[in-house]
Formats: sequence, structure tokens, C-alpha cells
Amino acid sequence: MEVNPDHLRFAPTHEWVSEEEGNEMTVGITDFAQDQLGDVVFVSLPSPGSQFEAGDVCMFIESVKSASDIHMPVAGTIISVNQELEQSPELVNQDPFGGGWLFKLSADETVSNEHLLDSFAYDASLDE
Repeated sequence: MEVNPDHLRFAPTHEWVSEEEGNEMTVGITDFAQDQLGDVVFVSLPSPGSQFEAGDVCMFIESVKSASDIHMPVAGTIISVNQELEQSPELVNQDPFGGGWLFKLSADETVSNEHLLDSFAYDASLDE
């Protein structure tokens, strides 16, 4: 299994967050999550402009084994989605921390990401 990059933050629901400029964040699922799902065959992406609260289900991923809800890691507005996944959903399996990213969001001004885990804490939560 791929090592979780140290610069990312992680939700307990297996989404990763990369903080970009300002309040923009990129979101994907962890290597652990894609491994548990198995071969991804379909990704239902959220619509740009959609607003969600932290913890809301904002999209889902279907694999040969199951379908899994993806939760919004922080409150905010979807600003773009990875359209490559519509034609190549397997990118989620092949490159979960790179080309398999899911969406970008603009976090609400009042957002705190203190509930997100660092890579060490996330790895420890997997062993529980």
C-alpha cells in the first residue's frame, strides 16, 4: 500500500485534503480507501457551485465490489471536478494522491480543519 503523503490532511472517512492557495483545497480518497473499494468503475462527481457542510455526502464511487459515499471533509463550495474520471474512473485506483483526485473546493471562511488528521494519526486510526 502507498504511504500517505505527509503534506496532506485526512478525514476519518478516508478522504484526503491538500490545502492550496487561499481557502482552496483539493480532495481525493486515500490509498486505503481505494484498496478497500477494489476496481473503480464509476464516479458520480458533485456539481460545481454545490455547497456542502463538513460530513455531508457529496458524491459516490462505484466499484466492482460496492458503492461508497464520499463525504465533504470541510464546509465549502465545489469549484471544480476531475472530469478525467468520467472517462477513466480507474485513475482513483492507479493514482489516488495524484491524477485520481476528485474535486476542488473553496472552504467557507469560518472553516476549521482541526478535526482533520495528519498522516501519522490517520495511519494509526487504520490499525484500530
